[in-house]
Amino acid sequence: MDAPDRRKVMELLLFLADRPLKTTDLQAVMDQDFPGEEVLKADLAEMGRELDARGSPLQLLEIADGWQLASRPAYSQWVRRLYKHKTTLRLSPSALETLSIVAYKQPITRGEIEEIRGVDVEGVLETLLDRKMVKIIGRKEALGRPLLYGTTLEFMKQFGLKSLDELPRLEELVPPDETNRPLEAPVAVEPLVPEEAVPVAEAPTSPSESAPPA
Repeated sequence: MDAPDRRKVMELLLFLADRPLKTTDLQAVMDQDFPGEEVLKADLAEMGRELDARGSPLQLLEIADGWQLASRPAYSQWVRRLYKHKTTLRLSPSALETLSIVAYKQPITRGEIEEIRGVDVEGVLETLLDRKMVKIIGRKEALGRPLLYGTTLEFMKQFGLKSLDELPRLEELVPPDETNRPLEAPVAVEPLVPEEAVPVAEAPTSPSESAPPA
């Protein structure tokens, strides 16, 4: 299979997929026609340039450790009209604050979150779990073995992150005296079964608002 045909196949797969596709996903489908990871990345980059060149309403995003076709922000109003009866997901300030703590301190327990925020976070955590922004990733090897929380692929998709390494550095967000506080040593985690990824339909436009499904 030559490069143009490979790109057509990959565009089709990405169009039909309801989640970001990783290299391993494409390899499993393409089997003997899989060109290798480096050639695959070059094909994907060329596909993205082709979509841009022809002014397609779709764009190729590298997101959540994979690739996904998404609508461009300029066309979001039409997607929203199509799904006007679906509720737009919004996060309250308290939920965003809790989510930020989980993102930067994961793996972290509910008690540790409450120690930082100074308030009970049971309800907020339930909301974030329901909306698949956070997940239970194990138990801390401590008294009572409390649950440990971390962020999800859905979190990365909604915030447009390729990986957690793209989170803004803490010193860019908080005063210097806060960033000088020493971080705790990593905790031992007993892994649980990971959750499946949850699809999004259009490119992320706001940290507090998720995209409607396509």
